[in-house]
Amino acid sequence: MAKREKTRKQIVGTFVKNKNFGFVIPDNKELKTDIFIKKSNFKKAKNNQKVIIEITKPEMKNKKPEGKIVEIVKGENEADIDMKCLIKEFGLPEEFPKMVISELNNINDKIDKKDIPNRVDLRDRCIITIDGEDAKDLDDAIEIEKTKSGNYKLSVHIADVSYYVKEGSNLDKEAQYRGTSVYMLDRVIPMLPKKLSNGICSLNAGEDRFTLSITMEIDKTGKVLSSEIYKAIVQVKERMSYTDVSKILVGANKKLLKRYENYIEVFKLMYELSQILKKKRIKDGSLELDIPESKIILDKNGTAVDVKKYETTLANDIIEQFMLIANEQIAEKFFWLDAPFIYRVHEIPDIEKIKDLNKFLFGLGYHVKCKKDAIYPKAFCLVLEKAKDTPEEKIVSNLILRTLKQARYENENKGHFGLASRYYCHFTSPIRRYPDLFIHRVISKYLINNYDVEESEKEKLKRIAKKQAELSSKRERTAQTAEREASNMKKAEYMMSKIGKEYKGIISGVTSFGIFVELDNTVEGMIRLDNLGNDNYIYQEESKTIIGKRTKELFSLGDKIRIRVIEANKQLRRVGFERIENKKKK
Repeated sequence: MAKREKTRKQIVGTFVKNKNFGFVIPDNKELKTDIFIKKSNFKKAKNNQKVIIEITKPEMKNKKPEGKIVEIVKGENEADIDMKCLIKEFGLPEEFPKMVISELNNINDKIDKKDIPNRVDLRDRCIITIDGEDAKDLDDAIEIEKTKSGNYKLSVHIADVSYYVKEGSNLDKEAQYRGTSVYMLDRVIPMLPKKLSNGICSLNAGEDRFTLSITMEIDKTGKVLSSEIYKAIVQVKERMSYTDVSKILVGANKKLLKRYENYIEVFKLMYELSQILKKKRIKDGSLELDIPESKIILDKNGTAVDVKKYETTLANDIIEQFMLIANEQIAEKFFWLDAPFIYRVHEIPDIEKIKDLNKFLFGLGYHVKCKKDAIYPKAFCLVLEKAKDTPEEKIVSNLILRTLKQARYENENKGHFGLASRYYCHFTSPIRRYPDLFIHRVISKYLINNYDVEESEKEKLKRIAKKQAELSSKRERTAQTAEREASNMKKAEYMMSKIGKEYKGIISGVTSFGIFVELDNTVEGMIRLDNLGNDNYIYQEESKTIIGKRTKELFSLGDKIRIRVIEANKQLRRVGFERIENKKKK
């Protein structure tokens, strides 16, 4: 796998062909210059085709860099080519190596019955999955009941991926290299081949599956009284969607209520516990940021036909809270065992950044209280609670998010500030994240050896944990950027048909060269200073505002504004606006 790290840097762009030479305009906005291509390096590329190039001569003082075309990007249609170009731009692995496929062929599509006696048999239990309608890699299943004492017995069953992906195998090395699955709207670049991710590892309804499970007893305040980790065999009884479970909970669909009448009380109990856990989490200081995700609707050809907010449901709360509590319990248990581990770390923000944040919040009427040497999540919670259901709630959430440090993986526990959690890890998605798979492998070793693992084995795993935490963090950042750019491309593509249309928006960012405006559908665009109006506009660094020299009009974060779309470029992944009337007073 190391050889793949040393491949030459490739650039994706549009080829512009002349008679005796050509040049490539890079898709990457950070590359400010075109690349010159000699005729001998065209590789039969046609004008305006998308190509992959390698640099043969770097940029000189008065000369553009030179390159050669190494691949012509082909696809079923323009939208397919666009996404393939993004995949190439970020160097995402598409095909699985032959050695991995060869190894994959030796894995059976059915469970190995000889291992069943080594597991807790739960195939007769009321275990269900709740996921998005389109999900195919189902990592987690849940089960709940009330105890005689009135407590909740919650079981979270996670696909036992480490049973199939053996340590040191080609499958394992490839999963390490990929680090995570990448979800790019109409396609997934999986960490594991589909035979595993959608097949034998996925907790598909009606199929026997191996799991690594945790059962917790939780009281009426949300406190975990006890927990047990074990290997199991399960058979999911129902494959539910977030939408259907939410409709059942609010009694909105008679057909669904009839079909799932045997599960209605189960869903109600799940929701009841999820709200107890959520209430406790918020009380402890977990940050509830109002940052809606985008839902981009594509047609059958992959072209964006609508963009709107992704609406979370009551069922989303159930899964989120159950996965959070399972992750915390696993992390806490193995921290006290001093086991080799990969934690999900989110450190305390810098005091100086909080001071800067307060400068912006002051204009909105908010303030985060902090001491010189200490800051607690609850201080942010108080601000978020005050801003809830106000016009500026989203802006306050975004400002706080930008102040926080980026979460990452580490082999040492440093707590999770955003969740107000002392112990946290990623345990619940081993199909799509390597740290979860590594943790499963560690847990399995401890279970098999009755928690008595040799020191030499621990030291080996600790070295792997340190290295893999760093690599997984890097892979995650690449995946997040690629996913964000795919979203930005499709948003710009959608807005290309909206040139000239007017919208209401809110100022989401202020810079020296213009202001960013976010629309209700989550599309963000820029109004450059010369498109603000008939005035000379001055940027005020201290307050992050823009003021008109003559009119004294002030533009601040959170202000409402009316705009007209004047530009949308999917290749540059940007949208441009102009103001069409004075901003309205709040």
